[in-house]
Amino acid sequence: MIKKLSFIIMASALVLSACSTDSKEDSKANKQGDHMEHMNHKSESASPDNMKATSDSKFKKGDKVTITAGHMDGMKNADGTVKGAYNTYAYEVSYTPKNGGKKVRNHKWVVNEEIAKAPKTGFKKGDTVKLEADHMPGMKGAMAKIDNVQKTTVYIVDYKSTENNKMVKNHKWMTDDELKSR
Repeated sequence: MIKKLSFIIMASALVLSACSTDSKEDSKANKQGDHMEHMNHKSESASPDNMKATSDSKFKKGDKVTITAGHMDGMKNADGTVKGAYNTYAYEVSYTPKNGGKKVRNHKWVVNEEIAKAPKTGFKKGDTVKLEADHMPGMKGAMAKIDNVQKTTVYIVDYKSTENNKMVKNHKWMTDDELKSR
């Protein structure tokens, strides 16, 4: 009886330990999973009409790059080509999609020219804004909170997904620190 009870306790412990995860990794995976779920990129025109390309940038139109950021599945370490470079304010934002989807947290990036009534001097962290960007389903017209602001150069990049080898056209936006030369 004691052997049988010991066996049941040991088996239960093994089953329970197999189900546990490191809470820090689990939280990271859940946060990333929630964010990635909304990352169905929409290809659209190259840039908003009110943006002017810059030639004073780290990467130039036509440069071959490797993407070091993972905004979307299949993006990190993907090979890409710079389609355009622009100086602007770039925002990391949190918003609830207009199509009723789950809240998107820390979406990178929306630029100043993609926000309604944007001042030339940009917004501040914590401001609430109306998105005119249409990168993702339900984004256009959504109210968003600005989580982070950078005055920087942003890039539009075409890249080949590392997940399914499909080309993603006109991905908006990447920053200098999210790209490296090939």
